[in-house]
Amino acid sequence: MIRKMNSPLWFLTPYVVLFLVFIIIPVIIAIVLSFTYFNTIESPEWVGLRNYIELITRDEAFMQDVLPNTIRFAFIVGPVGYAMSFILAWMLAQIPHRSRTIFAIILYSPSMTAGIAMAVVWTVMFSGDATGYINALLLNWGIVQEPIQFLTSPQYLMTIMIVVSLWGSMGVGFLAMLAGILNIDQSLYEAAYMDGMKNRWQEIFYITIPSMKPQMLFGAVMAVVGTFQVGAIGVQLSGANPTPQNAGQLMVNHIEDFGFIRYLMGYASAISVILLIMIYSISKITFSVLGERD
Repeated sequence: MIRKMNSPLWFLTPYVVLFLVFIIIPVIIAIVLSFTYFNTIESPEWVGLRNYIELITRDEAFMQDVLPNTIRFAFIVGPVGYAMSFILAWMLAQIPHRSRTIFAIILYSPSMTAGIAMAVVWTVMFSGDATGYINALLLNWGIVQEPIQFLTSPQYLMTIMIVVSLWGSMGVGFLAMLAGILNIDQSLYEAAYMDGMKNRWQEIFYITIPSMKPQMLFGAVMAVVGTFQVGAIGVQLSGANPTPQNAGQLMVNHIEDFGFIRYLMGYASAISVILLIMIYSISKITFSVLGERD
């Protein structure tokens, strides 16, 4: 019996079971429910493509606000956060070990406490009364005559969401890039300078980035998945779901609105399937750009 359990497949069993239970099965259930009317009380009723048709043709909030907001948010926070992760990781790799560890912890910690920080630090900073830090400065400097309602104003909410997300975007992708840079063989740089490499820019583009493509790919995938799945930011900042005039409404918020507030689980499942297709499509493009050709 012991000899039979020495097979490498047994070591994969926990991962396979968890992957099936928490990824594959929920995705299959969501796809099936997306073709039904399900209010969590009565049994699901098969409606075919009606949820998808209503989502595209009748849900004005989704087509006019939620989908554009999600795309704009993801295509700003994702690439900018990804670039910031690489730049900061490269800068940290140039300093001594002890200082590098301290700064890495400082940069990584917001990604672990983003929810708490949003509820405390950022709401206080952008509070709509005179005690908010930003409003207090603007009033003291005479720039404004009365406090600005930053968190309930459609004019400012999305911009604040982007700033907060970038502040907390130094997560595991950032750590992977830092590890990748630190593990590059230093003899490659020495050989390149002997062959005529002249500056740090050439060092980055010809040695650093090609040598850490797996970490770059991992960071890109994490950035894609993370930015499309973000939903709590706008709700926590504004204190409402839907957000004021749907200014900060993202697809995850729309799913929560229909699934857990209106209890239209079939419709919410249809939205989640659309979100899954978007994440998968962008991830495939990322793999085609950063994945190994061989």
